Amino acid sequence: MSSHRALATGLPEVSAPQPRVAIQVLDRAMRLLDALADRSGPVTLKELALATDLHPSTAHRILNDLATGRLIERTDNGSYSLGMRLLELGHLVKTRLDVREVALEHMRQLHERTGQTVNLSVRQGDEIVYIDRAYSERSGMQVVRAIGGRAPLHLTSTGKLFLAAADDRQVRAYAVRTGLAGNTRNSLTDLVLLERDLGLVRRHGYARDNEELELGVRCIAAGIRDESGRLVAGLSLSAPASRLEDAWLDDLIETASDISHALGYHGE
Repeated sequence: MSSHRALATGLPEVSAPQPRVAIQVLDRAMRLLDALADRSGPVTLKELALATDLHPSTAHRILNDLATGRLIERTDNGSYSLGMRLLELGHLVKTRLDVREVALEHMRQLHERTGQTVNLSVRQGDEIVYIDRAYSERSGMQVVRAIGGRAPLHLTSTGKLFLAAADDRQVRAYAVRTGLAGNTRNSLTDLVLLERDLGLVRRHGYARDNEELELGVRCIAAGIRDESGRLVAGLSLSAPASRLEDAWLDDLIETASDISHALGYHGE
């Protein structure tokens, strides 16, 4: 931390320099956000430039870009404060962390009862991201996509849950953006067929992946909702195609419901 910033924030000067990111503009943007976070109220451009050792014109240019992205807000008198987008992102991170924490023991129990791989996934853009998993060698299936792995929405059971929660216009927009590219001969690459499948998801309350992402692997998924009723994650069972049993559906749906209730959801 520089002597200028130490004086501006009232914090003691630190002798060891803090590591900075490799991309200069990102480093400067993060310094500006940190400076805003140090203050309880709006901060002027002059104060921010002093606190970050940036030229006022440089700070002003970066602040304008941050304001465009709603990461900061500019008041009527020209001062700056942290923006609502940061609150939205923070809530999203908190929700995902809460889902993992709440779901883990339920996932382990479901795995013990079925002997199959249990996946916890969330939506990120046009893909799902695997954020946790319960499995063992006796699952009889090699786990191809590790935690942090991604897959297109229309090729996965959890992804179909999120598409089914969207309206027809949003589904069509997704199809245009992605082209509904397929991975296997079973992939739903035709919008009419996908919409028909999503209709079944809405009707039955769960989704299937019939070897659409990977040949030899089938999945079933049920949704997890937060206290507001918003779909925040999907819980899925993955098994070798010949071994997936519909008898597991009730247990899967009940487990997803238990997780939802633990997150504060009180609907059916």
